[in-house]
Parts: sequence; C-alpha cells; structure tokens
Amino acid sequence: MTVSAKITSMTLSVFTGLSISAEAQELSEYAPVLPATLERAWAIDPDKGVETREVADGVYVVTDGVWQSAFVVTDAGVVVLDAPESYAAKIPGEIAAVTDQPINSLVYTHAHKDHIGGSAAFAGIEGLNIVALTGVAAFLSEKNDPNRLLPTTTFQDELVLEQGGLHIELRKANYHSDEGDVIAYIPHAKFLMAVDTIAPGYVPFMGFDITSNFHEYRNVFETLLAYDFDVFVGGHLSHPGTRQDVVETQEFTQDVYDTVKRVHAETDLMGIFVETAGEIGGFDNKYLLFKRFLDVVAERATAELEERWVDRLAGADVWMEDHVRTALIYIRWDD
Repeated sequence: MTVSAKITSMTLSVFTGLSISAEAQELSEYAPVLPATLERAWAIDPDKGVETREVADGVYVVTDGVWQSAFVVTDAGVVVLDAPESYAAKIPGEIAAVTDQPINSLVYTHAHKDHIGGSAAFAGIEGLNIVALTGVAAFLSEKNDPNRLLPTTTFQDELVLEQGGLHIELRKANYHSDEGDVIAYIPHAKFLMAVDTIAPGYVPFMGFDITSNFHEYRNVFETLLAYDFDVFVGGHLSHPGTRQDVVETQEFTQDVYDTVKRVHAETDLMGIFVETAGEIGGFDNKYLLFKRFLDVVAERATAELEERWVDRLAGADVWMEDHVRTALIYIRWDD
C-alpha cells in the first residue's frame, strides 16, 4: 500500500494531540474507504434504522447499511426476498409504507442466519409461503432454530414463482453455502439477486465471502452475467450494484487466482523447508516447515495484489490475505 493511501498513526497524533494504542496504530494503517464508494452509499436514518428504495418497477431494496433484502409488489401480494436477523422486524412496516398488498411469500436465498434469521418476524402471517432449496429446508429442520421459520415450498434446481401476473425465476447455485444458494431473477425489472457474491465498490467479504466452494465461486460470475440485468443485489452493505460491479469483482477474483497460482509455482518449497529447518534446528516439525512455505506464498501474493487493488476497490487491504489463502488452498489441493 502506498503511504498516501494510509491514515498513519503519526497523522492522528499530530492532528488530534492524542496518544493511541499499538492496536489503534495498526488499525490506522488500513486504507480509508474510497471516496467513489462512499459517494454511492445510501444514507441510513439512525432513528429509522433502515432505508428502502424502489430500484425497478415494483421492486424495492431494504438495507440497514450492512445487510440487504428486497421485496416485490404484485397485484396478488408481496414477495419478500430474505429476512436479515438485524432488521427483519422492520420489513413489514417498510412494505406497508408503499403498498396495501399483504405479504404472502418469503424466499430464502440460503440458510445462513444473518440473512434469514429474522424470519420469525413473519410468523404471524397466515398462509405465508416460505420458499427454499430442498437442502436448506433439510438443514433448517435439523437445526430447529425458532428464528428461522421452516420452508413450506421447496425445490431442487429451478422454480418459477408466479404471482399477480409476475414471475420470479429461482435457480440453485453452489458458490457459497454447503446447502446451496438461490439466484433470484425478475425479468421485467431486469433485477438480479445473488447474496454473498459481491459488495459493489468493495472487494468481497473475508475469504471470497466465506465461500465453501471457491471453484464454484469463480464460475458463478459467468452465470450471473448471462442474465439481462441492470440492478444487482449481493446482500451486503448499502447500495445495489450494476453489471459493471459484477464484472469488476470477477476481474478481481481472477487476478487473485492467477497471482496466487503463479507465486505458488515460483516459490521453492524445498528451499523454504531447508531454510526453515536451518533456523529451527532440523526437519522434525513438518507442520512448521509447511506453514512457513504457505506463509511465504501468501505474503508475496498479498503484497502484489494489494498494490494493484487498494485504489480500485474498498477494503482490498482489509481482506486480501484471506482471499489469497482461500485461493491458495484451492490451488494447492483442488486445482
């Protein structure tokens, strides 16, 4: 990272006159969020706690600035996409502010509780149709979590949810969670939702959004870009994205993959083993020898990638090593 990209501890001390802890000094070395990213962010009224905006004809996005969900108003009721545990209780009020139509369907994009752990807020809706993948339904049945209502309609691969003359295409993918992920597409609105893929203006969250399948995560971008969409919701931070945001995250992901693969191939495993063995007095600690090799690859790739991306996508220096290590595990053992 360039010095100009950092808020250094020295700067903080000079302008505030305050001494800061070693931990604060370390944190202060991370790059600030890029101005272009901040300009796109939706303002959240602290008294209200969420922001709701119509992003396409009858399609609304709700966010608290960290999580995102959506709802679709039809002539036969409202379809809600995800119920984040942080603000799901506010969603019915947000819907009532724009339509008199009742909520009659709730779609789960996947099983993770941060995105559907607020669904208990909908428990009182009689006849609510809760749609999820078969694998997600089985997992939730096993977990028996009162905060995640059990699905009433399940599907294996694809489902078209018809309501009020509108249809929502639901398609299974495997880029993120073990139980499966749902890509939701509303053709008339050119609206696409694939939670835990990208955060517009930012690199993905830790370890390519804690993917359990980096191979499928790499592949999902071609799947997404095959849709005709203008608005993209990835489930996190405030503002929706565009097709270009998906393209840019695909480029970032490919760059991490290519760089880690090259650095891994260029790094002399036995040379690292011998060097480390000399430092620790022998080859007995095989775990430590191999850890040192992986650390060297990760350090070299991280430094190279941070230099390229810290001024392009926010958070590049925050999560780069996690992304590198996710790619490294895949390249070393699966690629």
